[in-house]
Parts: sequence; structure tokens; C-alpha cells
Amino acid sequence: MAAELLEFEEPVGILLKEIEALSLMPPTEARSADIARLRERVESMREELFQALTPWQCVLVARHASRPVTLDYVERLFTDFDEIHGDRRFADDAAIICGFARFHGEPVLVVGHQKGRTTKEKIARNFGYARPEGYRKALRAMRMAEKYRRPILVFVDTPAAFPGIESEERGVAEAIALNLREMAVLDVPIIVVVTGEGGSGGALGLAIGDRVLIQQFAIYSVIPPEGCAAILWRDASKKVEATEALKISAPDLLKSGVVDEIVPEPIGAAHLDPEAAARLLDAALLRSLREVSALSSADRLARRYDRFRSIGRAGLDFVDEEAR
Repeated sequence: MAAELLEFEEPVGILLKEIEALSLMPPTEARSADIARLRERVESMREELFQALTPWQCVLVARHASRPVTLDYVERLFTDFDEIHGDRRFADDAAIICGFARFHGEPVLVVGHQKGRTTKEKIARNFGYARPEGYRKALRAMRMAEKYRRPILVFVDTPAAFPGIESEERGVAEAIALNLREMAVLDVPIIVVVTGEGGSGGALGLAIGDRVLIQQFAIYSVIPPEGCAAILWRDASKKVEATEALKISAPDLLKSGVVDEIVPEPIGAAHLDPEAAARLLDAALLRSLREVSALSSADRLARRYDRFRSIGRAGLDFVDEEAR
């Protein structure tokens, strides 16, 4: 099934309808040439569109219903995946998956948010909104990875942590804060990649690492644009203006030092060609993991600490530069 088109892809949709109409007619040499020409035009148009996306359009791409999620990448990048369940305190949170696997033959721990694909799965996964037991499960698995000296690969894709009353009652803020502290000192390499939405503390609770990568059309923000607009303007419809102000697209995040590298996506974004997206991500993860693993333990931990301590200063420099 073809991926659903986004609102700014309307010109592409017109060409795709022409291709569909021609494909239903009896095949001829001239008709096949017309279809091939239109397909080339579609690819060219997509490339032009996605090279000039606005920040809000990046948000739409990052939230696309067909965008690959953590288990899609687990299937394509890892072997021998064995999932871990439960936080040993309250329950198992299906919005966060953890499991040991092999990455290019080497043992690793995989941790990531999981939004789900079908309606039934989305409900079971709570649409990727993790509860405190999810963060505690992740930390339990990461401590186990440290014990057995296994690197940790984290896939971030969540709108935010679950804000319900029961989540607050079970200490979601404390669970996230504990993860921040403990991940800062875990004595194994940690590579983080933002693959879709990196929303608020819900994302940051898994995103402390030696390298933070972001896919080309993913976003990473202290608050969703709608929430920012509601707070600043008391009008959620100003989400486009909020997105511009938040600087949440990959190029802005790289410029401000929040992320270390942008991982390219195929033409039309990851949802259009998950296999190609996985290959591009595979190369970036492998390179980053090898570079971080080559560091001594003391050097790696010192750099990780300094990296996150410097983000605020880098952000102020970025604001000053924009003002000038």
C-alpha cells in the first residue's frame, strides 16, 4: 500500500493519479514511456519538495503514520533480538521496548519508544507515550547491559511522556530524572538516534548518550508545537509560528549543538523507503559506535558529561548569532 501523502505533497499526488490511470490502460510502448517519464518527474519533484521543507512540514513528516518505528529498525538492523519485559516494580510498559540483540555480530542492548502501527497496536502501546514503569524498565535493562559490558543503542520517537494522573501518581518525573542521572554515568558506549518525534522529557529520559544522532526529517523539542502555542499565545492554532520559534528541525538542532549528526533519509523521507532509511541509519550507527567504543572509559564519560553541560551555552550562542 502506498504511503499516505502529506498536505504539501499535493503536486506529487496529481502525478501519481496520472500514473495510476495510465497503468490501468492496455500496455503499449508509448504508454510505458509516459509512465517512466512521470515516475522520474515524481522523484524529481519529491526531491525538490523535501529539500525545502519548513519546520512545520518537518513536524508532519516526523509524525507520518507510516514512518518506521523502533521495531521496524530492530527487524532490519539487528539479529537475535530477545525482548526484556517489566520494571520489577509495577508493570510492563509496551510504549518502550528493550532487548538484547546483535549488531553486525556484536552484542548490544536496544532500547526505544514504540508507537504502534495499527489502531489496536497504537492503543496497546499508548501511542508511544511512556509511563514511569517504561523508564524504569529501560534503566533496569541498561544497568544489565553495563554489567555485561554491552553497548546501548537508543531509538527515540515519542510525543512526550504520558501525562495522566496515574503516571504522576507513580512518579514519572522522578523516573525520568533518575534515568538522566544514571545514563550520564553508565560505563558503556551509548548511541542515541531520534527517528521521529523527540518530545519533551519523554524523549530526554532515554536520550542521554555519547552521541546523539537525528534522522534528516525527525524533530527534537522541549515541548510539542501545539503545547508551546497554547502556553505562549493561548492559541494552539499558532503551532506553525511556535515551530519556527522552537528551532526543532535537524539543521537547527545540529547548529545549536543539541545533536551531533544528521542521518540522511531517502528521497521522500523514511516512510517512503524504510529499507533505504535503515541502510543509511545502519552506517551512521556503526560508525558512531566504533568511534565511541575506541575511547577509554574515563575519556568517554568525561566527554558525555561535558557534552550535555555545554548544551545551554551552545544554545545561547546560537540565539546570539540569530539576533545578529
